[in-house]
Amino acid sequence: TIRPVRRSYYDPSSAPGKGVVWEWENDSGTWTPYDMDVGITIQRAYEKQHPWVDLSAIGFCYVIDFATMGQINRQTQRKRRVRRRLDMVYPLVSGTLPKSQSWPASPGAAAAPPVPACTCPQCLLVMSVKAAAAAGPGTSTLQPRKAAPAKPPAAPKPPVPAVGPKAPDGVAAVRGSLKPLAAQGGRRQAASTPALSSAGASGSPPGTGSGKGSRASLGTLNRSHLQRLAIAQSRVLIASGVPTVPVKNLTGSSPVNPALAGITGILMSAAGLPVCLTRPPKLVLHPPPVSKSEIQSIPGISHSCRKTTKKQAKKGKTPEEVLKKYLQKVRHPPDEDCTICMERLSAPSGYKGPQPAVKPDLVGKLVKCSHVFHLHCLVAMYNNGNKDGSLQCPTCKTIYGVKTGTQPPGKMEYHIIPHALPGHADCKTIRIIYNIPPGVQGPEHPNPGKSFTARGFPRHCYLPDSEKGRKVLKLLLVAWDRRLIFAIGTSSTTGESDTVIWNEIHHKTEFGSNLTGHGYPDINYLDNVLAELAAQGITEESLAQEKD
Repeated sequence: TIRPVRRSYYDPSSAPGKGVVWEWENDSGTWTPYDMDVGITIQRAYEKQHPWVDLSAIGFCYVIDFATMGQINRQTQRKRRVRRRLDMVYPLVSGTLPKSQSWPASPGAAAAPPVPACTCPQCLLVMSVKAAAAAGPGTSTLQPRKAAPAKPPAAPKPPVPAVGPKAPDGVAAVRGSLKPLAAQGGRRQAASTPALSSAGASGSPPGTGSGKGSRASLGTLNRSHLQRLAIAQSRVLIASGVPTVPVKNLTGSSPVNPALAGITGILMSAAGLPVCLTRPPKLVLHPPPVSKSEIQSIPGISHSCRKTTKKQAKKGKTPEEVLKKYLQKVRHPPDEDCTICMERLSAPSGYKGPQPAVKPDLVGKLVKCSHVFHLHCLVAMYNNGNKDGSLQCPTCKTIYGVKTGTQPPGKMEYHIIPHALPGHADCKTIRIIYNIPPGVQGPEHPNPGKSFTARGFPRHCYLPDSEKGRKVLKLLLVAWDRRLIFAIGTSSTTGESDTVIWNEIHHKTEFGSNLTGHGYPDINYLDNVLAELAAQGITEESLAQEKD
Protein backbone atom coordinates (compact mmCIF):
# COMPACT_ATOMS: atom_id res chain seq x y z
CA THR A 1 0.00 0.00 0.00
CA ILE A 2 1.49 3.34 -1.08
CA ARG A 3 0.44 6.39 0.94
CA PRO A 4 1.65 10.00 0.83
CA VAL A 5 3.85 11.26 3.64
CA ARG A 6 4.74 14.77 4.72
CA ARG A 7 7.39 16.48 6.79
CA SER A 8 6.36 18.96 9.49
CA TYR A 9 8.70 21.52 11.05
CA TYR A 10 8.47 22.27 14.76
CA ASP A 11 10.24 25.19 16.38
CA PRO A 12 13.22 24.18 18.57
CA SER A 13 11.59 26.00 21.49
CA SER A 14 8.39 23.90 21.24
CA ALA A 15 7.66 20.62 23.05
CA PRO A 16 8.93 18.31 20.26
CA GLY A 17 11.95 20.58 19.73
CA LYS A 18 12.89 20.07 23.37
CA GLY A 19 12.05 16.37 23.42
CA VAL A 20 9.01 16.84 25.71
CA VAL A 21 6.20 14.32 25.32
CA TRP A 22 2.84 14.65 27.15
CA GLU A 23 0.91 11.41 27.65
CA TRP A 24 -2.42 10.30 29.16
CA GLU A 25 -3.21 7.00 30.88
CA ASN A 26 -5.68 4.88 28.90
CA ASP A 27 -8.12 2.27 30.21
CA SER A 28 -5.57 -0.55 30.01
CA GLY A 29 -3.14 1.32 32.28
CA THR A 30 -0.61 2.15 29.57
CA TRP A 31 0.38 5.63 28.41
CA THR A 32 -0.73 7.18 25.12
CA PRO A 33 0.98 10.32 23.75
CA TYR A 34 -1.13 13.33 22.88
CA ASP A 35 -1.16 14.56 19.30
CA MET A 36 1.76 16.85 18.55
CA ASP A 37 -0.34 20.04 18.45
CA VAL A 38 -2.07 19.17 21.73
CA GLY A 39 1.27 18.43 23.40
CA ILE A 40 2.63 21.79 22.22
CA THR A 41 -0.40 23.60 23.72
CA ILE A 42 -0.04 21.77 27.06
CA GLN A 43 3.72 22.42 27.23
CA ARG A 44 3.25 26.14 26.45
CA ALA A 45 0.84 26.51 29.37
CA TYR A 46 3.12 24.42 31.61
CA GLU A 47 6.13 26.64 30.86
CA LYS A 48 4.10 29.76 31.64
CA GLN A 49 3.32 28.18 35.06
CA HIS A 50 -0.44 28.25 34.51
CA PRO A 51 -2.32 26.15 37.09
CA TRP A 52 -4.38 24.52 34.34
CA VAL A 53 -5.10 24.68 30.60
CA ASP A 54 -8.46 24.33 28.83
CA LEU A 55 -8.18 22.38 25.55
CA SER A 56 -11.63 23.37 24.27
CA ALA A 57 -10.01 26.09 22.15
CA ILE A 58 -8.41 23.40 19.99
CA GLY A 59 -11.48 21.17 19.83
CA PHE A 60 -11.17 18.92 22.91
CA CYS A 61 -13.49 19.04 25.94
CA TYR A 62 -10.70 18.44 28.46
CA VAL A 63 -8.96 20.46 31.15
CA ILE A 64 -5.37 19.61 32.16
CA ASP A 65 -4.74 20.29 35.87
CA PHE A 66 -0.99 20.67 36.45
CA ALA A 67 -1.37 20.60 40.24
CA THR A 68 -2.72 17.05 40.23
CA MET A 69 -1.30 16.08 36.80
CA GLY A 70 -4.77 15.00 35.72
CA GLN A 71 -7.03 15.30 32.68
CA ILE A 72 -10.67 16.18 33.45
CA ASN A 73 -13.51 15.62 30.99
CA ARG A 74 -15.60 18.80 31.12
CA GLN A 75 -18.82 16.92 30.40
CA THR A 76 -18.54 13.74 32.46
CA GLN A 77 -16.00 15.00 35.06
CA ARG A 78 -14.05 11.79 34.56
CA LYS A 79 -10.38 12.10 35.50
CA ARG A 80 -7.32 10.46 34.00
CA ARG A 81 -3.67 10.76 34.93
CA VAL A 82 -1.27 12.62 32.65
CA ARG A 83 2.49 12.79 32.69
CA ARG A 84 5.30 14.81 31.14
CA ARG A 85 8.12 12.71 29.73
CA LEU A 86 11.48 13.85 28.40
CA ASP A 87 12.51 12.00 25.26
CA MET A 88 15.05 12.54 22.52
CA VAL A 89 14.65 15.68 20.45
CA TYR A 90 12.18 15.28 17.57
CA PRO A 91 12.32 13.24 15.39
CA LEU A 92 12.30 10.50 18.01
CA VAL A 93 15.00 7.87 17.46
CA SER A 94 15.15 4.51 19.19
CA GLY A 95 17.55 1.60 19.13
CA THR A 96 21.32 1.48 18.80
CA LEU A 97 23.44 1.19 15.70
CA PRO A 98 26.19 -1.45 15.38
CA LYS A 99 29.63 0.12 15.74
CA SER A 100 30.71 -1.29 12.41
CA GLN A 101 27.75 0.36 10.70
CA SER A 102 27.46 3.69 12.55
CA TRP A 103 26.14 6.51 10.41
CA PRO A 104 27.19 9.15 9.66
CA ALA A 105 30.79 8.10 10.01
CA SER A 106 33.01 10.09 12.35
CA PRO A 107 36.09 11.88 10.89
CA GLY A 108 38.47 9.39 12.46
CA ALA A 109 36.65 6.34 11.20
CA ALA A 110 39.02 5.87 8.26
CA ALA A 111 41.99 5.36 10.57
CA ALA A 112 40.21 2.67 12.58
CA PRO A 113 41.35 -0.93 12.06
CA PRO A 114 39.20 -2.94 9.65
CA VAL A 115 36.32 -4.87 11.19
CA PRO A 116 35.45 -8.35 9.85
CA ALA A 117 32.35 -8.23 7.67
CA CYS A 118 29.14 -9.47 9.24
CA THR A 119 27.81 -12.74 7.83
CA CYS A 120 24.13 -12.39 8.74
CA PRO A 121 21.61 -12.77 5.87
CA GLN A 122 20.67 -9.11 5.92
CA CYS A 123 24.25 -7.83 5.71
CA LEU A 124 25.04 -10.24 2.88
CA LEU A 125 22.03 -8.99 0.97
CA VAL A 126 22.99 -5.34 1.50
CA MET A 127 26.61 -6.01 0.49
CA SER A 128 25.47 -7.85 -2.61
CA VAL A 129 23.35 -4.87 -3.69
CA LYS A 130 26.23 -2.48 -3.05
CA ALA A 131 28.62 -4.68 -5.01
CA ALA A 132 26.16 -4.94 -7.89
CA ALA A 133 25.84 -1.16 -8.04
CA ALA A 134 29.63 -0.68 -7.95
CA ALA A 135 30.30 -3.31 -10.61
CA GLY A 136 27.94 -1.68 -13.10
CA PRO A 137 25.28 -3.18 -15.36
CA GLY A 138 27.73 -5.46 -17.17
CA THR A 139 28.40 -7.70 -14.21
CA SER A 140 26.35 -9.50 -11.64
CA THR A 141 27.02 -10.43 -8.05
CA LEU A 142 23.86 -12.43 -7.50
CA GLN A 143 24.75 -15.81 -8.90
CA PRO A 144 21.86 -18.24 -9.30
CA ARG A 145 22.48 -21.90 -9.20
CA LYS A 146 22.20 -24.01 -12.34
CA ALA A 147 19.06 -25.99 -12.87
CA ALA A 148 21.16 -29.20 -12.93
CA PRO A 149 20.44 -31.50 -10.00
CA ALA A 150 24.10 -32.03 -9.15
CA LYS A 151 25.12 -30.46 -5.84
CA PRO A 152 28.11 -28.08 -5.77
CA PRO A 153 31.02 -29.01 -3.53
CA ALA A 154 30.49 -28.05 0.07
CA ALA A 155 32.27 -24.90 1.14
CA PRO A 156 33.78 -24.34 4.59
CA LYS A 157 31.47 -22.86 7.15
CA PRO A 158 32.04 -19.23 8.09
CA PRO A 159 33.28 -18.54 11.60
CA VAL A 160 30.45 -18.35 14.14
CA PRO A 161 30.37 -14.97 15.96
CA ALA A 162 31.46 -15.27 19.56
CA VAL A 163 28.88 -12.79 20.87
CA GLY A 164 25.18 -12.61 20.10
CA PRO A 165 22.15 -14.87 20.27
CA LYS A 166 21.91 -17.97 18.21
CA ALA A 167 19.89 -17.66 15.03
CA PRO A 168 16.60 -19.54 15.02
CA ASP A 169 16.41 -22.95 13.47
CA GLY A 170 14.10 -21.63 10.77
CA VAL A 171 16.88 -19.47 9.30
CA ALA A 172 19.22 -21.30 6.98
CA ALA A 173 22.89 -21.14 7.94
CA VAL A 174 24.94 -18.83 5.75
CA ARG A 175 27.48 -20.69 3.67
CA GLY A 176 29.86 -19.85 0.89
CA SER A 177 27.54 -21.65 -1.50
CA LEU A 178 23.79 -21.36 -0.96
CA LYS A 179 20.87 -23.11 -2.51
CA PRO A 180 18.76 -20.79 -4.60
CA LEU A 181 15.52 -19.46 -3.19
CA ALA A 182 13.48 -21.19 -5.86
CA ALA A 183 14.85 -24.60 -4.86
CA GLN A 184 13.51 -24.16 -1.33
CA GLY A 185 9.91 -23.35 -2.16
CA GLY A 186 8.78 -26.55 -0.46
CA ARG A 187 10.26 -25.64 2.89
CA ARG A 188 7.96 -23.73 5.17
CA GLN A 189 10.48 -21.92 7.33
CA ALA A 190 13.66 -22.05 5.28
CA ALA A 191 15.21 -18.88 3.85
CA SER A 192 18.50 -18.24 2.12
CA THR A 193 20.40 -15.25 0.86
CA PRO A 194 22.18 -14.72 -2.48
CA ALA A 195 25.90 -15.22 -2.07
CA LEU A 196 28.23 -12.30 -2.42
CA SER A 197 30.80 -13.13 -5.06
CA SER A 198 33.92 -11.39 -6.28
CA ALA A 199 36.90 -12.19 -8.43
CA GLY A 200 38.71 -13.88 -5.59
CA ALA A 201 35.76 -15.71 -4.02
CA SER A 202 36.46 -19.33 -4.83
CA GLY A 203 33.52 -20.64 -2.78
CA SER A 204 30.86 -19.07 -5.03
CA PRO A 205 29.17 -21.36 -7.51
CA PRO A 206 30.04 -20.67 -11.15
CA GLY A 207 27.59 -18.96 -13.49
CA THR A 208 25.81 -20.74 -16.25
CA GLY A 209 27.78 -21.73 -19.33
CA SER A 210 25.35 -20.38 -21.93
CA GLY A 211 26.52 -17.76 -24.41
CA LYS A 212 24.20 -15.02 -23.15
CA GLY A 213 24.85 -15.90 -19.53
CA SER A 214 22.36 -15.81 -16.75
CA ARG A 215 22.58 -12.46 -15.06
CA ALA A 216 20.76 -12.69 -11.77
CA SER A 217 19.43 -9.55 -10.18
CA LEU A 218 16.79 -8.49 -7.75
CA GLY A 219 14.31 -9.07 -10.57
CA THR A 220 14.78 -12.82 -10.08
CA LEU A 221 13.37 -12.54 -6.54
CA ASN A 222 9.63 -12.96 -6.98
CA ARG A 223 6.99 -12.31 -4.34
CA SER A 224 7.38 -15.55 -2.39
CA HIS A 225 11.18 -15.23 -2.42
CA LEU A 226 11.10 -11.70 -1.07
CA GLN A 227 8.58 -12.69 1.56
CA ARG A 228 10.70 -15.61 2.80
CA LEU A 229 13.76 -13.39 2.77
CA ALA A 230 11.99 -10.77 4.86
CA ILE A 231 10.88 -13.43 7.35
CA ALA A 232 14.44 -14.73 7.63
CA GLN A 233 15.78 -11.23 8.24
CA SER A 234 13.10 -10.59 10.85
CA ARG A 235 13.96 -13.72 12.83
CA VAL A 236 17.63 -12.85 12.96
CA LEU A 237 17.02 -9.25 13.95
CA ILE A 238 14.39 -10.06 16.58
CA ALA A 239 16.81 -12.53 18.14
CA SER A 240 19.51 -9.82 18.25
CA GLY A 241 17.25 -7.27 19.95
CA VAL A 242 16.76 -4.85 17.04
CA PRO A 243 13.53 -2.81 17.37
CA THR A 244 10.81 -4.07 15.05
CA VAL A 245 8.81 -1.95 12.62
CA PRO A 246 5.44 -3.39 11.52
CA VAL A 247 4.95 -3.28 7.76
CA LYS A 248 1.38 -3.70 6.53
CA ASN A 249 0.32 -5.80 3.56
CA LEU A 250 3.43 -7.96 3.62
CA THR A 251 1.22 -10.86 2.61
CA GLY A 252 -0.99 -8.90 0.23
CA SER A 253 -2.24 -10.27 -3.07
CA SER A 254 -0.02 -7.99 -5.15
CA PRO A 255 3.72 -8.72 -5.57
CA VAL A 256 4.36 -4.97 -5.24
CA ASN A 257 3.70 -4.96 -1.49
CA PRO A 258 6.42 -7.38 -0.31
CA ALA A 259 8.77 -5.98 -2.95
CA LEU A 260 8.42 -2.48 -1.52
CA ALA A 261 8.87 -3.84 1.99
CA GLY A 262 12.07 -5.61 0.92
CA ILE A 263 13.45 -2.58 -0.89
CA THR A 264 12.68 -0.40 2.13
CA GLY A 265 14.68 -2.78 4.31
CA ILE A 266 17.58 -2.75 1.82
CA LEU A 267 17.72 1.06 1.69
CA MET A 268 17.54 1.45 5.47
CA SER A 269 20.20 -1.18 5.95
CA ALA A 270 22.46 0.43 3.34
CA ALA A 271 22.33 3.62 5.43
CA GLY A 272 23.36 1.65 8.51
CA LEU A 273 19.92 1.83 10.12
CA PRO A 274 18.52 -1.27 11.86
CA VAL A 275 15.35 -2.59 10.31
CA CYS A 276 13.14 -5.55 10.97
CA LEU A 277 10.03 -6.36 8.92
CA THR A 278 7.21 -7.92 10.89
CA ARG A 279 3.54 -8.50 10.32
CA PRO A 280 1.34 -6.05 12.28
CA PRO A 281 -1.26 -7.35 14.75
CA LYS A 282 -4.57 -8.18 13.13
CA LEU A 283 -7.67 -6.13 13.87
CA VAL A 284 -10.56 -8.41 14.90
CA LEU A 285 -13.78 -6.40 14.92
CA HIS A 286 -16.33 -9.21 14.76
CA PRO A 287 -16.66 -12.73 16.21
CA PRO A 288 -16.76 -15.89 14.06
CA PRO A 289 -20.05 -16.42 12.24
CA VAL A 290 -22.94 -17.40 14.51
CA SER A 291 -26.05 -19.25 13.36
CA LYS A 292 -29.52 -18.27 14.57
CA SER A 293 -29.79 -21.48 16.56
CA GLU A 294 -26.68 -20.49 18.59
CA ILE A 295 -28.03 -17.08 19.58
CA GLN A 296 -29.61 -17.06 23.06
CA SER A 297 -31.77 -14.57 24.88
CA ILE A 298 -30.40 -13.00 28.06
CA PRO A 299 -31.83 -14.41 31.31
CA GLY A 300 -33.62 -11.84 33.43
CA ILE A 301 -34.16 -9.42 30.51
CA SER A 302 -37.39 -9.55 28.59
CA HIS A 303 -37.41 -9.33 24.82
CA SER A 304 -34.28 -8.91 22.69
CA CYS A 305 -34.98 -5.57 21.00
CA ARG A 306 -35.85 -2.00 22.01
CA LYS A 307 -37.02 0.82 19.76
CA THR A 308 -37.12 4.55 20.37
CA THR A 309 -39.48 7.02 18.72
CA LYS A 310 -39.50 10.77 18.47
CA LYS A 311 -39.53 12.73 21.69
CA GLN A 312 -42.92 13.25 23.31
CA ALA A 313 -43.28 16.87 24.38
CA LYS A 314 -44.11 17.38 28.05
CA LYS A 315 -47.07 19.66 28.53
CA GLY A 316 -48.70 21.46 31.41
CA LYS A 317 -45.61 22.63 33.32
CA THR A 318 -43.77 25.90 32.90
CA PRO A 319 -39.99 26.16 33.59
CA GLU A 320 -40.77 28.01 36.83
CA GLU A 321 -43.02 25.14 37.99
CA VAL A 322 -40.35 22.56 37.15
CA LEU A 323 -37.59 24.40 39.03
CA LYS A 324 -39.76 25.01 42.07
CA LYS A 325 -39.44 21.29 42.93
CA TYR A 326 -35.64 21.49 43.10
CA LEU A 327 -35.05 24.92 44.69
CA GLN A 328 -35.28 26.77 47.97
CA LYS A 329 -35.51 30.54 47.95
CA VAL A 330 -32.61 32.42 49.55
CA ARG A 331 -33.55 35.70 51.23
CA HIS A 332 -29.97 36.75 52.08
CA PRO A 333 -27.67 35.76 49.19
CA PRO A 334 -24.06 34.91 50.05
CA ASP A 335 -21.28 37.26 48.95
CA GLU A 336 -20.20 35.25 45.91
CA ASP A 337 -20.72 35.04 42.15
CA CYS A 338 -23.46 33.25 40.26
CA THR A 339 -21.51 30.72 38.18
CA ILE A 340 -23.97 31.09 35.27
CA CYS A 341 -23.90 34.85 34.64
CA MET A 342 -20.75 35.59 36.74
CA GLU A 343 -22.46 38.52 38.48
CA ARG A 344 -22.65 38.89 42.26
CA LEU A 345 -25.61 37.04 43.77
CA SER A 346 -26.50 40.20 45.69
CA ALA A 347 -26.94 42.02 42.35
CA PRO A 348 -29.50 41.33 39.60
CA SER A 349 -28.84 38.56 37.07
CA GLY A 350 -26.57 39.46 34.18
CA TYR A 351 -28.43 37.28 31.66
CA LYS A 352 -29.22 39.36 28.55
CA GLY A 353 -31.22 36.88 26.46
CA PRO A 354 -35.00 36.38 26.31
CA GLN A 355 -36.25 37.39 29.72
CA PRO A 356 -37.97 34.70 31.84
CA ALA A 357 -41.07 35.53 33.86
CA VAL A 358 -39.17 35.83 37.16
CA LYS A 359 -37.52 38.79 38.78
CA PRO A 360 -33.78 39.06 37.97
CA ASP A 361 -32.77 39.62 41.60
CA LEU A 362 -34.31 36.44 43.06
CA VAL A 363 -31.84 33.79 44.29
CA GLY A 364 -32.41 30.08 44.86
CA LYS A 365 -30.47 27.13 46.30
CA LEU A 366 -30.58 23.61 44.86
CA VAL A 367 -31.80 21.21 47.56
CA LYS A 368 -29.30 18.35 47.00
CA CYS A 369 -25.98 20.06 46.36
CA SER A 370 -26.78 23.48 47.99
CA HIS A 371 -25.26 25.49 45.13
CA VAL A 372 -26.80 28.97 44.80
CA PHE A 373 -27.81 30.75 41.56
CA HIS A 374 -30.03 33.50 40.26
CA LEU A 375 -33.52 32.08 39.55
CA HIS A 376 -33.46 34.17 36.39
CA CYS A 377 -30.29 32.32 35.22
CA LEU A 378 -31.63 28.86 36.07
CA VAL A 379 -34.85 29.43 34.12
CA ALA A 380 -32.86 30.68 31.12
CA MET A 381 -30.56 27.63 31.32
CA TYR A 382 -33.56 25.29 31.45
CA ASN A 383 -35.16 26.97 28.43
CA ASN A 384 -31.93 26.54 26.46
CA GLY A 385 -31.75 22.82 27.30
CA ASN A 386 -33.83 19.76 26.57
CA LYS A 387 -36.88 20.97 28.55
CA ASP A 388 -37.58 17.43 29.74
CA GLY A 389 -38.45 18.23 33.35
CA SER A 390 -34.91 17.59 34.66
CA LEU A 391 -32.15 19.96 35.74
CA GLN A 392 -28.39 19.45 36.06
CA CYS A 393 -26.36 21.64 38.39
CA PRO A 394 -23.84 23.56 36.25
CA THR A 395 -21.28 23.48 39.07
CA CYS A 396 -21.20 19.87 40.29
CA LYS A 397 -23.33 18.13 37.60
CA THR A 398 -25.82 16.75 40.15
CA ILE A 399 -28.97 15.67 38.29
CA TYR A 400 -32.46 16.60 39.50
CA GLY A 401 -35.33 14.60 38.04
CA VAL A 402 -34.89 12.16 35.13
CA LYS A 403 -32.40 13.34 32.53
CA THR A 404 -33.20 12.51 28.90
CA GLY A 405 -31.28 13.13 25.70
CA THR A 406 -31.83 13.94 22.04
CA GLN A 407 -31.01 10.55 20.49
CA PRO A 408 -32.77 10.12 17.12
CA PRO A 409 -35.17 7.17 16.57
CA GLY A 410 -33.60 3.74 16.13
CA LYS A 411 -33.39 0.14 17.29
CA MET A 412 -31.25 -1.68 19.89
CA GLU A 413 -30.85 -5.47 19.74
CA TYR A 414 -29.08 -7.64 22.33
CA HIS A 415 -28.42 -11.36 22.76
CA ILE A 416 -25.78 -13.91 23.82
CA ILE A 417 -23.34 -15.48 21.36
CA PRO A 418 -21.26 -18.61 22.15
CA HIS A 419 -17.82 -16.95 21.98
CA ALA A 420 -15.59 -15.54 24.71
CA LEU A 421 -13.95 -12.12 24.79
CA PRO A 422 -10.20 -11.77 25.44
CA GLY A 423 -9.77 -11.56 29.21
CA HIS A 424 -13.18 -13.18 29.84
CA ALA A 425 -12.58 -16.78 28.86
CA ASP A 426 -14.92 -18.03 31.62
CA CYS A 427 -18.12 -16.68 30.05
CA LYS A 428 -19.89 -16.08 26.77
CA THR A 429 -20.46 -12.70 25.14
CA ILE A 430 -23.36 -10.25 25.05
CA ARG A 431 -23.62 -8.65 21.64
CA ILE A 432 -25.45 -5.33 21.24
CA ILE A 433 -26.44 -4.08 17.79
CA TYR A 434 -27.45 -0.42 17.40
CA ASN A 435 -29.16 0.69 14.22
CA ILE A 436 -30.15 4.31 13.59
CA PRO A 437 -31.20 5.45 10.09
CA PRO A 438 -30.51 8.94 8.72
CA GLY A 439 -33.34 11.45 8.98
CA VAL A 440 -34.35 15.03 9.68
CA GLN A 441 -33.46 16.87 12.89
CA GLY A 442 -36.26 17.75 15.30
CA PRO A 443 -36.76 20.87 17.42
CA GLU A 444 -34.49 19.50 20.18
CA HIS A 445 -31.53 19.02 17.81
CA PRO A 446 -28.79 21.53 16.84
CA ASN A 447 -30.26 22.40 13.40
CA PRO A 448 -34.04 21.70 13.33
CA GLY A 449 -35.37 20.79 9.90
CA LYS A 450 -31.93 19.92 8.50
CA SER A 451 -31.11 16.34 7.52
CA PHE A 452 -28.58 14.31 9.51
CA THR A 453 -26.39 11.37 8.53
CA ALA A 454 -25.86 8.08 10.39
CA ARG A 455 -22.44 6.60 9.55
CA GLY A 456 -21.25 3.14 10.53
CA PHE A 457 -24.59 1.59 11.39
CA PRO A 458 -25.41 -1.05 12.40
CA ARG A 459 -22.80 -0.73 15.15
CA HIS A 460 -21.84 -3.93 17.00
CA CYS A 461 -20.73 -3.70 20.64
CA TYR A 462 -19.69 -6.38 23.12
CA LEU A 463 -19.95 -7.10 26.86
CA PRO A 464 -18.91 -10.19 28.84
CA ASP A 465 -21.89 -12.32 29.84
CA SER A 466 -20.98 -12.03 33.51
CA GLU A 467 -22.94 -10.66 36.45
CA LYS A 468 -21.41 -7.22 36.06
CA GLY A 469 -21.75 -7.37 32.27
CA ARG A 470 -25.50 -8.03 32.57
CA LYS A 471 -25.80 -5.17 35.06
CA VAL A 472 -24.15 -2.83 32.54
CA LEU A 473 -26.54 -4.05 29.83
CA LYS A 474 -29.60 -3.33 32.00
CA LEU A 475 -28.35 0.20 32.64
CA LEU A 476 -27.59 0.67 28.93
CA LEU A 477 -31.20 -0.26 28.20
CA VAL A 478 -32.31 2.51 30.56
CA ALA A 479 -29.92 4.91 28.82
CA TRP A 480 -31.35 3.85 25.45
CA ASP A 481 -34.93 4.44 26.63
CA ARG A 482 -33.89 7.87 27.90
CA ARG A 483 -32.21 8.62 24.54
CA LEU A 484 -28.74 9.10 26.05
CA ILE A 485 -26.60 6.64 24.04
CA PHE A 486 -26.30 8.76 20.89
CA ALA A 487 -26.72 12.41 19.95
CA ILE A 488 -26.49 14.55 16.82
CA GLY A 489 -23.39 16.70 16.52
CA THR A 490 -19.92 16.90 14.95
CA SER A 491 -17.86 13.71 14.70
CA SER A 492 -14.49 13.96 16.46
CA THR A 493 -13.19 11.23 14.12
CA THR A 494 -14.17 12.57 10.69
CA GLY A 495 -15.08 16.18 11.46
CA GLU A 496 -18.47 15.72 9.81
CA SER A 497 -21.27 17.86 11.27
CA ASP A 498 -24.96 16.99 11.62
CA THR A 499 -24.25 13.29 12.09
CA VAL A 500 -25.03 10.68 14.76
CA ILE A 501 -22.26 10.49 17.38
CA TRP A 502 -21.62 8.66 20.65
CA ASN A 503 -22.81 10.56 23.73
CA GLU A 504 -20.11 10.11 26.40
CA ILE A 505 -20.97 6.48 27.21
CA HIS A 506 -18.10 4.41 25.86
CA HIS A 507 -18.73 1.08 24.12
CA LYS A 508 -16.39 -1.72 23.07
CA THR A 509 -16.64 -2.25 19.30
CA GLU A 510 -13.65 -4.62 18.85
CA PHE A 511 -14.41 -8.26 19.57
CA GLY A 512 -11.07 -10.07 19.46
CA SER A 513 -8.41 -7.34 19.73
CA ASN A 514 -7.70 -3.99 21.36
CA LEU A 515 -5.73 -2.13 18.71
CA THR A 516 -7.92 0.99 18.73
CA GLY A 517 -8.52 1.08 22.49
CA HIS A 518 -12.14 0.02 21.95
CA GLY A 519 -11.67 -3.70 22.57
CA TYR A 520 -10.63 -6.31 25.08
CA PRO A 521 -8.88 -7.15 27.36
CA ASP A 522 -9.64 -4.09 29.49
CA ILE A 523 -9.96 -4.84 33.19
CA ASN A 524 -11.30 -1.35 34.03
CA TYR A 525 -13.91 -1.01 31.30
CA LEU A 526 -17.00 -2.22 33.19
CA ASP A 527 -16.23 0.03 36.17
CA ASN A 528 -15.55 2.99 33.88
CA VAL A 529 -18.78 2.61 31.94
CA LEU A 530 -20.75 2.31 35.20
CA ALA A 531 -19.22 5.64 36.26
CA GLU A 532 -20.14 7.19 32.90
CA LEU A 533 -23.71 5.95 33.25
CA ALA A 534 -23.89 7.38 36.77
CA ALA A 535 -22.74 10.75 35.38
CA GLN A 536 -25.85 10.62 33.16
CA GLY A 537 -28.04 9.91 36.20
CA ILE A 538 -28.38 6.15 35.51
CA THR A 539 -27.71 3.93 38.52
CA GLU A 540 -29.27 0.84 40.10
CA GLU A 541 -31.97 3.13 41.52
CA SER A 542 -32.89 3.92 37.92
CA LEU A 543 -33.74 0.24 37.36
CA ALA A 544 -36.26 0.39 40.21
CA GLN A 545 -37.73 3.61 38.80
CA GLU A 546 -38.16 2.02 35.37
CA LYS A 547 -40.01 -0.96 36.93
CA ASP A 548 -42.30 1.42 38.81
